[in-house]
Amino acid sequence: MSTQIDALEERIAHLIRMVDDMSDVIARQDTDITRLQSQVTRLILREAERQNEQPGGVVLGDERPPHY
Repeated sequence: MSTQIDALEERIAHLIRMVDDMSDVIARQDTDITRLQSQVTRLILREAERQNEQPGGVVLGDERPPHY
């Protein structure tokens, strides 16, 4: 009986360690996601400003190649 309790305590200790490790990973990922969202927002704003500074420009992606 004692060995079963010891085995269960050991498994619980491993599970607690795994949960703590996963919590650390999730916290780092949350920080990374927040930073990346901020960078994407800045890039979107920068691109919008760049496009506003060039009025009347043609978007090259919409042009047909010269051989058409």
